[in-house]
Amino acid sequence: MKRFILICHTLLILSIPLLVQAQGEKKETLVGYWTFEPGEELKDLTGNFPDITLTGAKIAKGQLDLDAGKWAIATGKYTGPTIAEKTMVSWASLDDVNVRSGSILTIDKLTVDEFDAIVFAERQPNQWMPGSSFFRRTDDPKPGFVEKKTGQLVMIAISYEENGASTRVKIYRNGDLIGSYEKGPLAQWPKGDAEIFWGLRHGNAGGGPGNLDAHIEESRIYGSVLNQDEIKNLKEGTLPVKVHGRLTTVWAMVKMK
Repeated sequence: MKRFILICHTLLILSIPLLVQAQGEKKETLVGYWTFEPGEELKDLTGNFPDITLTGAKIAKGQLDLDAGKWAIATGKYTGPTIAEKTMVSWASLDDVNVRSGSILTIDKLTVDEFDAIVFAERQPNQWMPGSSFFRRTDDPKPGFVEKKTGQLVMIAISYEENGASTRVKIYRNGDLIGSYEKGPLAQWPKGDAEIFWGLRHGNAGGGPGNLDAHIEESRIYGSVLNQDEIKNLKEGTLPVKVHGRLTTVWAMVKMK
């Protein structure tokens, strides 16, 4: 029996690096990472963004709970690198598909109206879209996807890639490409001029447009363009993260359930 336990323990240890490798898609380019788990409910685990401020929204059981008029923001001094090409990812379940025009993840500037967001049902009922200021980088995804169910966890990812004077935008649902187009110039968010929203589409600490009724399981922003295979390999709760505030840098598995 002891030998069996030892073998199982050894196999578990050997399997961890494989899991880390599988879930560590471009982890070195992470500029924002939120799990909403106990002990880190309000924290960006990359250390780049300030703690989240809850404005009516609440966090329970490792999820951010949003409702119409109830939202969250991480605003203040962003200390990371300039964000330009990027991939935005959120795992979310909708509680009401009739609440429209809110976001499950927005990056916004503090100084001017400049944002990119994963928006639900602003221009088309029940469909995801890449939201942006004055629709500069927004088009209606084709074929898109019509959400009809509530309580179903889905991963939505949007990548933004510079292509000359335009931006190549791709949107994925659970790793499936549901839209791709080119439109508008690539936006940039430099150090000290970036904030994050959940619920509102954009705005400031005093509020803004858009509403959402949903639970957010996890959100990430990569400062790089993830391809479809890399996006398909992503799974919430298993990403290695850099632990800050220690003399020695370590990588730890978080949110294992």
